[in-house]
Amino acid sequence: MLLRKTALVGFLVTAALFASAGTATAATPTDPTPARAAAPAVPAAAAANPVIVVGGLSGVAVAYQPLAARLRADGYRAYVYPLPGLGLGDIPTSARAFAGYVDQVRASTGAATVDVVAHSEGGLVSRYYLKRLGGTATVGRYVSLGTPQYGTYVATIAAFLGLGSCAGVVACQQMAIGSAILTDLNAGDDTPGAVRYTTVRTVQDELVRPTGNAAVSDGATNVLIQAYCPLRVVGHLGLVLDGTAYTIVRGALVDGPVRPNCLAL
Repeated sequence: MLLRKTALVGFLVTAALFASAGTATAATPTDPTPARAAAPAVPAAAAANPVIVVGGLSGVAVAYQPLAARLRADGYRAYVYPLPGLGLGDIPTSARAFAGYVDQVRASTGAATVDVVAHSEGGLVSRYYLKRLGGTATVGRYVSLGTPQYGTYVATIAAFLGLGSCAGVVACQQMAIGSAILTDLNAGDDTPGAVRYTTVRTVQDELVRPTGNAAVSDGATNVLIQAYCPLRVVGHLGLVLDGTAYTIVRGALVDGPVRPNCLAL
């Protein structure tokens, strides 16, 4: 009994890593998001694209506001999109909802295309939108942060602990290595369309194992933070808050070279 209770606590701690404290709703496309007066200039071509920050499993909107604030400070119109139902449900269903949100942002801003910066499961939802729902026509740049593009064995921990398949969480089941959803998503070209694809990963990611599964093929720019900054320690949630990770995101949004700032806060 003690062993089972210890296992349960271990699973709950792991699950908690997906979440952040607090509650909030997605910023609606009509929310004003002005840049601060002291915001540094960014190239007009990049600034013209609104940026949608897509949350991950159990990721409430407030957890992504610091990333959105950095983007706004750099002159972008940034919006936060937490996955419907906190991303616990079916990934293709979440992708269809995301497609509607993209259309709302485009309609409210007048922009033909948006850029996407997606964390964890949000990267799979966004990529499903691109590959299976015609999203390549409306997205210019795709940046994923710690997304289990090819699955993670952490998704099988619940079953190992005797709690069933991902404790019944559908999205978790779909993020397991070799799941039907990932097999379909990864069939053929990983990077369809004219979208510029960038993935960012970290060796300390607690939830994407092996960490190489956070990368994609077929011309994407795959960035391992520690390949440039060996001493930088960044966890799964840290990818949203870390200054070095943000310098990679900022470079990707202006089609720049990979030049992480290892000392960024």
